[in-house]
Amino acid sequence: MNVVLLAINAKYMHSSLSVWTIAAGISEFCQTDHVVNVVEATINQKCEDIVAHIVEHEPDLVGISSYIWNVRILASLLEQLREQHPKMLIALGGPEASNNPSYWLNLGAEHILQGEGEYVFPEFLDEVSRGKTVDKIYYGKQLCEQLQNEKPVDPFTETYFQALGSKISYIEASRGCPFKCAFCLSAGESVRFFPIEKIKEQIQRLSQSDTHIVKFVDRTFNCNAGRAFELFEYIIDMDTECRFHFEVAADLFDERTVELLATATKGRIQFEIGLQSFHQPALEASSRKTDINKAEKNVRALLKAQNIHIHVDLIAGLPYETLSDFKESFSRAYSLNAHTLQLGFLKLLHGSVLREQAETLGIQYTEQSPYEVISTPWLSTSDLDQLRQTENALQRTYNKGRFLSTINYVLDASELDAYLFFNKLGREFPNHGTQLEQYVKQIYEFCAEIQGVERKRLIDHMICDWLSMVKGKNAPAFLKNQNSRRDEVKAEAEAQLKRKIGRHEYAVLSSGKGVYVDSHSYDIVTELYELHYIEN
Repeated sequence: MNVVLLAINAKYMHSSLSVWTIAAGISEFCQTDHVVNVVEATINQKCEDIVAHIVEHEPDLVGISSYIWNVRILASLLEQLREQHPKMLIALGGPEASNNPSYWLNLGAEHILQGEGEYVFPEFLDEVSRGKTVDKIYYGKQLCEQLQNEKPVDPFTETYFQALGSKISYIEASRGCPFKCAFCLSAGESVRFFPIEKIKEQIQRLSQSDTHIVKFVDRTFNCNAGRAFELFEYIIDMDTECRFHFEVAADLFDERTVELLATATKGRIQFEIGLQSFHQPALEASSRKTDINKAEKNVRALLKAQNIHIHVDLIAGLPYETLSDFKESFSRAYSLNAHTLQLGFLKLLHGSVLREQAETLGIQYTEQSPYEVISTPWLSTSDLDQLRQTENALQRTYNKGRFLSTINYVLDASELDAYLFFNKLGREFPNHGTQLEQYVKQIYEFCAEIQGVERKRLIDHMICDWLSMVKGKNAPAFLKNQNSRRDEVKAEAEAQLKRKIGRHEYAVLSSGKGVYVDSHSYDIVTELYELHYIEN
């Protein structure tokens, strides 16, 4: 058969691991020869353009991976394929389709594949090509049971690397998760670890490709401490410019691993750490087992080395967590000073335990993707609106590395805590599509009115922040102190840098102190440029 495997990614810079893994499974396990073409599109493309990419290969069958980020465009795509190419078979897999099969069958898919695609799809494809009657909801049990524990496939073929280019690449060293978080689709799945020497070989090949970031899709990469240590050690010892991203549980790190990680080349490793909440009843109701005090201690230890980018997550809308409880979680998480603090909102995914419990718990959520919480008995719609205002300001300042010293100054000078600061900023200036220059002015106007804030010191902090976060762009006029020392500061900066600099690279503060930025020295961890000061 002539087959197209379609992935619809969230962004152009993303690549798909699933379709290439399935393609490798077809090559490895199919008993009949098939022609397989992988097509990667994005949710930002027009449906008609994606359809055109599919039909240019004249497929008999299209297999499509479904995820929370592509279900809206996927529904429209199915409609167009059914109308324009009624003889083309369509099979869907992935978490959205396999956990909600009747919905997708009604939309026009002929088959829903459940289970691990690299084993299910080859068996399905052989049976269809032989003219056998195949179940609408298909699970290739025989091949799965025979091979999934014995023969993991390798998706990283020459064709894969040609398609990958400089996009973000993905790899999995294990499948499943030992934990039972009620909001997660991997809850309670037994963990299968792929052969570690094979993983090292794949890491090496990816590190020598054009990709800049390699992301492990393992749900809890460090659930096996010894294995994680060995892979971290391997990656730290590599000669590569690649960065490696992991989802980890902070409380599972032992002292030996923390000490090893402190030796990593700056920027080599990135961690995404799901704290989710500091409110114990919410964690217990979500079946999330976390030693939150140990997690907090380990995050601080990891940050101390200043060589790893740390991203921590909170989830708003968990059972038994009120607005007051969440504010406490936010303040505690913010005090860690991680590089990113994501304030996310509970999503009731098809197949998750919390979705099944939602009616009993009284949790309301959107019917359409992303199935986000609307209200709970502990958080009203108004409460959630307040949290979204907070998230808006947090995302556009702190999480982008913008005005960090300004925010710290304002919090120190005033009586505001971090939550209240971001909530007030988000409420006053929603910043939907606002240009940076205009938003900077709004931040100044907002901060200048806060009791305890001195305007001159505020301006000084904002000048320094602008220099460190923006390259090649002049600061807005209100952030410029006109001072006779400007020429002197420029000359001194050029002498120290041993090169000419532009007017956007230096400034004079209200005290007369000079400041300049080394725009050739970019910190890959903080994503800021290095500042230097010249005394009076």
